[in-house]
Formats: sequence, C-alpha cells, structure tokens
Amino acid sequence: MSGALYETISVPVDGGDLVVGVWGPPQAPVVLAPHGITGNHLHMAFLARHLPDLRVVAPDLRGRGGSALLPGPWGMVNHARDLVAILDHLGVDQAPVVGHSMGAFVAVQVAAEHPERVPRIVLIDGGLALQVPAGVDVDAMIEAVIGPAMQRLRTTFGSVDSYRDFWKQHPAFANDWSDIVQAAVDYDLVGDPGELHSSVSLDAVRADGGDALVDDRVKTALARTRCPIHLLWAERGMLDQEPGLYVDEMIAPFRDLLGERFTDERVAGVNHYTIGLSDRGAARVAAAIGC
Repeated sequence: MSGALYETISVPVDGGDLVVGVWGPPQAPVVLAPHGITGNHLHMAFLARHLPDLRVVAPDLRGRGGSALLPGPWGMVNHARDLVAILDHLGVDQAPVVGHSMGAFVAVQVAAEHPERVPRIVLIDGGLALQVPAGVDVDAMIEAVIGPAMQRLRTTFGSVDSYRDFWKQHPAFANDWSDIVQAAVDYDLVGDPGELHSSVSLDAVRADGGDALVDDRVKTALARTRCPIHLLWAERGMLDQEPGLYVDEMIAPFRDLLGERFTDERVAGVNHYTIGLSDRGAARVAAAIGC
C-alpha cells in the first residue's frame, strides 16, 4: 500500500488491546503518528511511503478503526497514555510524534506529560487551540468544525460502494482519490450488509472534540512542552474551502507563547485532508520530521 513493509500489531492498554499499524524496517528509528478525530491508522500510509527508512507507527486511537471497541475515558491525556504504552511495548525510549488534526493535540499532550519520551513534535493542521466563542455548545462547535464527518457517523450505508461514493463526492477528495484513500475508507466501514457504518464512536468524538476545543487547556499543554514544535498548516479547510482551519493571525500568539522552539509553515495546494492524504502533502510532512 505504501511501498514499505507493513503490518498491524496489538498493544495492551487500559481496557483491552490497541490496534497499531507499523510500516518500515523493524530496526529503524520510530516515528509515532496519531491520526485525526474520525480517522484511522491508514491515514498515515502516504507518510510512511515518504519515510521508507523509518518505522512509522500509527495507532487506531481508541474509539476508531480496530480500536473502536476500546472503552473510554477518551480525551488527550488518555490518548497520550496509549501512545506511551506503544513506545513501552516496542522497547523504544523516545520518538518524535507527528500528529494530524486531533492527533496533533495528542502529540502536544504526550510532549507535555512525558517530555523525556518526545524529542520533537510535528503538528499537521492541528494542535493549536481554535477560537471557540464563550458559551458555545461543544456539540454544536464540533459539528461546525468537522462538518460532514458528524453526519457520516450517524449514517448507515447499503454497500461498500455507497460508502466510497460518499467520500468520492467529498470536496476534499475531488482531485485526490487514490488507492490509499480508498483503503482507509474501506477499513473504516463495519457492520452487517445493508447496515454498514463507520467504526468511529460518536461518544469518543464528542469527548475528544470537547477536550481539544478547550482553549485554556490546549494552551496550558503547549506551554508545558519543552521540545521543538513545527506546525504545517493547510491553505484550505475540510471542505477544500479558503481559508483553512488556521490563518496567520491565529498562529501569531503561539509564536509569542512558545518562542524560538516553535516554527510553522503554510502548505499551499492542499486542504485539511490532503495535507496528509496525498503524495504532495505527505512529502512536505516527511521533510519536516527531519529524521
């Protein structure tokens, strides 16, 4: 799929086993790569293709994919704990963490809670607090931020083809449908014929979305980190619209907060999805990892 060695492994965590995708040579340096809020480990397959000499280790975060049945509690602290369990299971002392969207918030939390395990983090269109107006209902804000993804989680599909069609019509993939994207879409689909649905837990999305959208909590975690942080932000958003999730004036306060150890770059020609789920996006992310 990615041009690299690939397997899935099971890692014991609180409540059961976490399913983890692993690409690359067994003895190669490890990069941890958590996915977005409704994604799965196959969203990191493009990145693995561009890092053939590294071991890209991407979990299905609890509540998603092969880890869908793992119980809560969810939230960034618990996902961070699961990532440390992966490092322990692999016998790895430390590894850079590159996270996409919600996975970027997980990366920040791991670096804040376990600084000795994380030499640097790369944030892919996520990880910095979004501007949520005071008093806004969290469910409403999650709906506004991730759009059709919430609708997808509530919908049943009659066939694999109908689920693929849902994604093929998504504006983000109008020009970027690929075998890798299709594999990730197919992997997400579970259930009985005629009543297929996404593996992603709505409860997990609500808990994680609420956690990631709490501005003060996110800023506190960022301030507690000690490692270098690099942000790549897409010029276009989840529906391939302009502007994207981040604009320069939103990032400026974090440059002041984090100082010289924070760097960022705007990635043109990609949206929130294709910054990771395309060769051109993944190539920029791979270059930023710097291993």
